[in-house]
Amino acid sequence: MKKILLILSLLIVVGGGLLFALKGKSSYEPEKYSLQVSPEGKPFGVGSTLAFTLPDQFGKSHSLSPDTRTVAFAFSKKAGHIIRSAMQKAPAGFLQRHHAVLIADISGMPTVIQNLFALPDLRKSHYSMLLIYDKNMAKRLEQSENAEQVVVMHLDHGKVSSIEHAESPEKLLKLLSK
Repeated sequence: MKKILLILSLLIVVGGGLLFALKGKSSYEPEKYSLQVSPEGKPFGVGSTLAFTLPDQFGKSHSLSPDTRTVAFAFSKKAGHIIRSAMQKAPAGFLQRHHAVLIADISGMPTVIQNLFALPDLRKSHYSMLLIYDKNMAKRLEQSENAEQVVVMHLDHGKVSSIEHAESPEKLLKLLSK
């Protein structure tokens, strides 16, 4: 019995190590992506200007375009679920029609979890989700008092004109439709 337990333990350790070695490397290339917020050194909010180049769940690079009117951020797992539920209810092409972009902060997620669960799950989606891998980028935007809600920023040529919060999929769809 002890030998069987020892062998099982060894298999679990070796299997876990192998899994970590295979899925523990990030494909994120920080030199390819950026996020700028101005004015520098001031709290991010209404009147701030936003510019970014971020990857989506497929590794494709996206930059903020001048016609983007709304950006929705998920800084927590709960906020991510709100976005997912809303997008399941939204028709195909909803984000493009409303000039909206979705961004999720996955900077706090271990690489193994990103690669094994989060990214494969996101790749099943019919919508594009831009990703923040860098903690410093996320800190620049995050509003900790509302981290469990989706932060919805309305833009006018990259300048934040208003910030609202969605605590439900229905409210998020309404805010994205503005």
